Amino acid sequence: MTALPFAPLAYQPSFEQWEEGEADVGRQLVEQMHKISTIVHADEGHAYRSVHAKGHGVLVAELQVLDDLPSVLAKGVFAKPGRYPVVMRFSTPPGDLLDDAVSTPRALAIKIVGVDGAREPGTEGHFTQDFLMLNGPAFSVPTASGFLKNVKLLAATTDKAPGLKKVLSSALRGVESLVESAGGESATLKAMGGHPITHILGETFYTQVPLLHGPYMAKLSIAPVSSELLALTDQPLDAKGHPNVIREAVVDHFKREGGTWELRVQLCTDLKQMPIEDASVPWPEDQSPYVPVARLVAKPQNAWSEARVVAVEDGMSFSPWHTLAAHRPIGSIMRVRRAAYEMAARFRSEHNETQVREPTSLDGLPG
Repeated sequence: MTALPFAPLAYQPSFEQWEEGEADVGRQLVEQMHKISTIVHADEGHAYRSVHAKGHGVLVAELQVLDDLPSVLAKGVFAKPGRYPVVMRFSTPPGDLLDDAVSTPRALAIKIVGVDGAREPGTEGHFTQDFLMLNGPAFSVPTASGFLKNVKLLAATTDKAPGLKKVLSSALRGVESLVESAGGESATLKAMGGHPITHILGETFYTQVPLLHGPYMAKLSIAPVSSELLALTDQPLDAKGHPNVIREAVVDHFKREGGTWELRVQLCTDLKQMPIEDASVPWPEDQSPYVPVARLVAKPQNAWSEARVVAVEDGMSFSPWHTLAAHRPIGSIMRVRRAAYEMAARFRSEHNETQVREPTSLDGLPG
């Protein structure tokens, strides 16, 4: 591949500015997520993730790093051509297990297994690289304190009137459609339950918040590229009488067909237009487009087998801090997430029979 037509900006520690009271924000975030986990565990008799509790599909795929990447892109897990086994987990954000009629943003987490290289401190001895994404290019709030406010709202409404949430979600989707008809889009409305009820496999996903890419800074994206997945983009689903319609759609698709996604990197070239500490700002793609670095290929399979669900939903955790040093998360939202994700994994290990562990191989993962 030829050189890129733009020069990425090299990372400097001074680019990260700690928010006032950030340590306390992190402490409160852990408390609020623990509150969510405790409520859901009492209701369900089982410990689920504090956020993104409801899974909609678990796939085994292969990451194929592209040949001849430019040197600025060939960093970390993408440093050289290769193939890695991957677990893909599709989910939605709330911490309680809601009817899919309460439609919130879609999420995708991937765990790449068998990765070598210098590790982020605290993950020595691991061989995984996780990337966590949502289906929008920017985060709903700019900083860690805003993130905490959102999580407090989630905690306050966990286990509160699920029927009322369905009615509210329907109303919010109506308001969102009016906003979009006027040429706009509201991340807040969608996060509160106004997301259209559409097929998750047609979505494009983004890290939203930045991470290192070797000596540079980047955001990542995963986009469907095979025709069978592209055909599902914006495809409506009918949740009436189907509380798990998103999962049903994923399972139905992978019974018959596979899918291919492209993993892309967007490099930071200008801190003013591509800030590190304001995650609510989309980085302009006309200045720095998302460039392909790898493909994710999933064959037809059972996307929700009971044995695999136990192995992944209970036995694995996904965190942006399961990482090579070359992909260390940056920015306040990423910094405060670390302890919260560690707490959530411990909570599940303490309350479920299956312990949460980082895999060294996917060879024994159930089909």
